[in-house]
Parts: sequence; structure tokens; C-alpha cells
Amino acid sequence: MAAIPSTYEDSRKRFREYLPILRKIYPRVGLDKHVLTTAKDLSIDWLKADALQHREKLLVITTGLHGIEGYAGSTILQLFLDEFSPRLTGEKTGILLIHSLNPWGMSQWKRNNPTNVDLNRNFISGDFGSAQLDNKDYKPLLPFLCPGSPVGRLVNEKWRFTGGLIKTVIRFGVVRLREAALMGQYKYPHGIYFGGKSLQEETRVLMELYQDSFAGYQRIIHLDLHSGYGPRDQMTVVTSPFDGRDASEIKQQYRLSRVAGANPEEFYSMHGDMNDWEYELVQKKLPGSSIFAANFEFGTFGESFQAEARSLRITILKNQKNIFGGSAATGEWIEREYRELYLPAERAWYEKARHDARQAFNGILGVEGIIH
Repeated sequence: MAAIPSTYEDSRKRFREYLPILRKIYPRVGLDKHVLTTAKDLSIDWLKADALQHREKLLVITTGLHGIEGYAGSTILQLFLDEFSPRLTGEKTGILLIHSLNPWGMSQWKRNNPTNVDLNRNFISGDFGSAQLDNKDYKPLLPFLCPGSPVGRLVNEKWRFTGGLIKTVIRFGVVRLREAALMGQYKYPHGIYFGGKSLQEETRVLMELYQDSFAGYQRIIHLDLHSGYGPRDQMTVVTSPFDGRDASEIKQQYRLSRVAGANPEEFYSMHGDMNDWEYELVQKKLPGSSIFAANFEFGTFGESFQAEARSLRITILKNQKNIFGGSAATGEWIEREYRELYLPAERAWYEKARHDARQAFNGILGVEGIIH
């Protein structure tokens, strides 16, 4: 069973070592990378191979869009490479496998990139100041979601969060709070889920890579690997509102255990989502092509109100610590709790995540004719 990598460098090294293994299927597979301009030791790496005979299908699997989530993603990507890559229909299927879309975040065990941008809120085709991106509920929640002070004693921080949460839920309700916090916002660089004020370097690289790689294929399947949200005991396949099918239809078609649309009723809504941008790309620039882009979301804390509150609390405290610093003792607790949110220490969680991923790979890739 694949081990969880201990560092970004270990994960990247393991990914690169699959080049000769994939050459058994794709003799011309290539390993390429984009080195970050701000950190020459960090890179977005990808393995890419075109279909051997006919460009019918392209399989894309990506990890680490939210840096710290790349550790769980790395193990699931290795599962695919070990168990499913030998079954690929290489004659008609090309591949694009990308390790750590956010290498700085992964190396630092953070979700954001160096400028505090959530890259999955940064895939914007137009104006970052557009009224369509205005998260109206975020401003009145700013004092709660982004305390403008260093973190203090842990007991005080917990009481402050609990008091603020009670007041916020009474005023806004749970669903409205969830939407405001998670949707993405483009005005407050120090706030959580900041989508940026312009395209980030990582986003530009990926946009260009996707446009180049998708060209000429009739069907694109993109599976992006995430951890942290949803029920702890069951992976969720999260689909884009641009797909056009409801969750029950997708669940039945691909024989999946749990599917949720990215909307307030089933999951939550997002601005600047990578998968949404891909649907728009295919629709506008690749006539005759179609795409299924979805996230594998491996839940950690759970989906009860208490679990969501715990997740929001550590998200706020981690951001507060990143921006303003504070108590060393509280900081140590924050780092442990934050890591648990994205990479639980319990072995059973890891084994169940692999089981769920294996089931989803079999369902989606089998129905799409990508594996034998």
C-alpha cells in the first residue's frame, strides 16, 4: 500500500519516477514542469501522452490545487498509477497527470498560494471586479471570518469563535453563512477564501496547459483530487453546475456511492472554480468536444453542524495565524488541527479513501471506456 509522502519533495520525486512505467503503455510519454518564478525549487510537474492512434478521449487527473490537500491526493494518484494505468485504452486515450497545482502551498502545508489566494477561486475569465463576483454577505461577516489581530490563548480564541458563530447563525442562518464563507471573495486579501485580484501564475500556466492538451479530443474526463469537506466515511464526487445532469443521474450512470452538485443544497457554490472554467473553455473554443470534470472530495471532520463549525474555526484561526502571527502555544495546536482537517492521522480513514477512490475510478473510467 502506498505511503503518504512526508514532504512535497518526496511526493514530487515519487511522481517523476512513474515516467519509465508509463512508457510501457505510451512510448512517447513526456515529463514536463513549470518552475515557479518566486521559488526555483518548486514546480508544477506533469506527465503527458497523446493517444497512440485516435484522439478520442483525454484523461486528466490533478492534485494539490489546495496545496496541503496534495498529500492525500498524492496517494490517490499513486493508486491510479499502480492499479489503473496498466488498464488504460492507450490506442484511443491520452493522459495528462499533474502533480501539485499549488506547489508552494503543498510545501508549506497551507491551502493558499504565497499571496493568500485560493487557486480554486481564481479561474476567472473576465473582470475580477465584476458584480457577478460580489459576495455581498462577506463584508458584514469580515470581523468574524478574519479577526484583525494576532492569535491569543487558545481558550480565548475558542470562546471568541463560539460567541461569534452563535451571533452569525442567528443573524444569517447556517446555509447563508456557509455560502458567504466558502463561495470566494475578491476584495479582502487577508480574508479566507480570497480569490485574488488577478490571475495567478499557477492559474495562467494551467489554463494554457489545459487549452493545449484538450485540443483535438472528442471527450475529456478531468478528476481533481481534494480532501476536507463532506462526510468522513464516504468520498463525494462533486460535479459542476455546468454539467447539465443532476447528481442522481450521474450517480446512476457511473455507479457511484455519493454525488453532490456544487450548489447550496447539496454542497456549496463557488466563484472562480477550475472545473467550471473548463466547461466554458470546451463550450466556447472546442466545438464538437465534451467534458466531464469533477472533484473527488475526501471528507475528514464530517458534515454535521458541529463538524462544519470545527472546520470553519480552524480555517479562520489558521488564516489569522498566517497573516498576524501570535501565541506560539496556540500556533502549535492550530498546525496540528489544520493538518487533521486535510490529512487525518487515522489509518482507517486512509484505507477508506483508497477504497472509495478505487470504486469511483472503476465506475467513471469504465463507463467512459478509458480502461479495459
